[in-house]
Amino acid sequence: MKRQLLCWLLLWTAAATAQVRFEEHFFDRTMRFDFYHGGDSHTEHYTFDALKSEPYWAGSKRSLVDTTNLGNQLFRIVDAESRQVLYSRGYCTLFNEWQQTEEATRMARSYPESVVFPYPKRAVVIEFYSRDAKGKFTQRYSQQIDPESYWVESFTPRYETFDVVYQGAPDHRVDIVVLPEGYAADERAKFEEACRGFAEAMFAYAPYNRLKERFNIRAVWAPSEDSGVTIPGERIWRNTACGANFTTFDSERYQTVADQQRLRDLAAHVPYEYIYVLSNTQKYGGGGIFNFYGISAAHNPGFTGKIYIHEFGHLLMGLGDEYVGTTAYDDTMYDRKLEPWEPNLTTLVDFERKQIWRELLEQTTPVPTPTTEPYREKVGVYEGGGYAAKGIYRPAQQCLMNSFRGVEAFCPVCQVAIERYVEFLCE
Repeated sequence: MKRQLLCWLLLWTAAATAQVRFEEHFFDRTMRFDFYHGGDSHTEHYTFDALKSEPYWAGSKRSLVDTTNLGNQLFRIVDAESRQVLYSRGYCTLFNEWQQTEEATRMARSYPESVVFPYPKRAVVIEFYSRDAKGKFTQRYSQQIDPESYWVESFTPRYETFDVVYQGAPDHRVDIVVLPEGYAADERAKFEEACRGFAEAMFAYAPYNRLKERFNIRAVWAPSEDSGVTIPGERIWRNTACGANFTTFDSERYQTVADQQRLRDLAAHVPYEYIYVLSNTQKYGGGGIFNFYGISAAHNPGFTGKIYIHEFGHLLMGLGDEYVGTTAYDDTMYDRKLEPWEPNLTTLVDFERKQIWRELLEQTTPVPTPTTEPYREKVGVYEGGGYAAKGIYRPAQQCLMNSFRGVEAFCPVCQVAIERYVEFLCE
């Protein structure tokens, strides 16, 4: 009886996560759904903007349905007739972060966002979900899409592109597009050098040094009117290609791009899955948002390479920050009654869900784990992470998601999580 039950559970799980045949449902190019994501601290809404056709599909043609449960947001592409889920991806947004600020308690605002998916051959429905107060995905919006509509805008290339690293066909690689922010027309050589530096840094750290053949890196040369970056906190404003700024949410070193659609317009010149913006500044800082984009200083004299790696950890699979913040706002980022979805953070509410972490945790290691010398190199459950000194735990005493000074590697939990996610993307 137990064996029959186990077989039934395995069959049910396989059916629930079955992937569809790409060629049956999609063309080998991209559809982009542009919208505005708005609301305040307690509400959110979606407003349709435009449908666009982009010339390349760089994602996997096998791992189409997301089975990872990562992200604060989720979108699904569903066949309009059969209701079969054809494609889905988890992600995070800048709007979600803004919702947790004090400003969101007294006003509403919206951000331009977009999602991309393989171009459907027949009518589909796009569904948007976000996590509710219990951490479960709840549907917030849906809309039918006619892929044959004449209102689908065609992409027109405007800029030159070049390869930085090319390892093979996009559908079996993780394809990164590098975009220039604040490089004037006479600074192309400086940008190209920064692109090479980005690639060198990526593959200097584990596990990327073991996964180099899994990555393509391409660049789009889109010069800015002005050289340099916007820093509102210092009353410095620049006319730039990506429209990025420091001082996001009044954080001096947090650099972001409010208009994601603007980045998509540039990225579409090449096959891409992940957007990384190189910022023409020495100023320390940047940002990385899961399945959205990453950005950081390309010319910081001390930590440029480590900033790339740290922010790309956020971008690639939503690795959480393992350091402790300095404000009350930082301390309330995570609900202690819920288990974080990030693979490298836990509240111990449901630690059983952290499969990779538990696999690497020795049975003799106490939980929580003291930050003492005997455990210095061991995977443990160390208090202090997710910006909070108490109630949030991280897997290691040292990791590039925690600190840069004297740290040269991701912890084992982050490394294995990255490797497995890259395999999922490249299947």
